[in-house]
Amino acid sequence: MTALRPMMVSKYNPPHSSQTLITCHGKPRIQYLEEIPQKQLVQSNVNRRVGVIATMASLLLIKEENIAYGLDLKMVAPEQTLEEAENGVQNHAKALLQVKDLIDSKSWREAQKELRKSSSLLKQDIYTIIQGKPGGERPQLRKLYSNLFNNVTKLDYAARDEDASGVWQCYENIVLSLNDILSKL
Repeated sequence: MTALRPMMVSKYNPPHSSQTLITCHGKPRIQYLEEIPQKQLVQSNVNRRVGVIATMASLLLIKEENIAYGLDLKMVAPEQTLEEAENGVQNHAKALLQVKDLIDSKSWREAQKELRKSSSLLKQDIYTIIQGKPGGERPQLRKLYSNLFNNVTKLDYAARDEDASGVWQCYENIVLSLNDILSKL
């Protein structure tokens, strides 16, 4: 059996809770933070601040190239012009429709990967084009845009669940939505 050691509060062992149990010669007593000298509390707070500042500085200094591509919040590529978006939208729409071959072969995971890749590029192109349109045309285009990519998301979920009928229904909706939005752009 191990004996309990008394907890000593010193500058090398700062308190970590609002109260510290100290045993001295077999008589336990509780020492509250109010009884601890202010110098010890300030020292422990300074160490925490330095650690937080160092962590935040290192996060801010990380270059964009080193960040994982898990979540990309850019909707409009800064280097993409309206003409580039208009030229790319046809190719990306064709790539989105080529997912049909993977759906036919019931390669669900590959279909999901291709769907995500082609739809993200198409989404960026269409959004850039919508932003270049006059304000009066945007609400209708945004509705078509929303409908198209909601169906893309539903197809992704149906492919994940390997629901063949749901996948085909969503694919047909995508084809109709894509034809609608491309005719208006």
